[in-house]
Amino acid sequence: MEWVQRQHGRLSYRLTQVLTDHGCFRAFLCFIGREESPRCHHCDAEEDTAQHTLATCPAWAKERDVLIAVVGRNLSLGAVVTCMVGSEEAWQAMRSFCETVISQKEAAEREREASADAPMIRRRRAGRRRRQYGLLHMPLLSSPRTTDSRGSVGR
Repeated sequence: MEWVQRQHGRLSYRLTQVLTDHGCFRAFLCFIGREESPRCHHCDAEEDTAQHTLATCPAWAKERDVLIAVVGRNLSLGAVVTCMVGSEEAWQAMRSFCETVISQKEAAEREREASADAPMIRRRRAGRRRRQYGLLHMPLLSSPRTTDSRGSVGR
């Protein structure tokens, strides 16, 4: 209940990504079919996860040093959350780390998606093209689906 009773700190989109391990982490993107491999783009570690980004990826050493100065050397997610709940300074340090690092990871992800030589699985799809791609890769359903002239799906 300590988490719910805290008197400080707001969750941000990027902080939530790190706390849930859902976001711009190659292991997660691989799990949902947007990447072919879970390897880290920044250091070629076997798996890019929130914990890897937070505690070990050398690409984020400078940002990590600032965080360690506030929360200490134990960067396990449980230890960091305990520090965050206990201290507004720790909360802000973690939030700052997440905003800085995840925004950079997102920018690099957008560049990879926009690359002309990116595999189809990596390319960002928008609008009609996204709907058509979704239809091609949708599991078969018991009733047939149709699309109208705008690409909207119906039954």
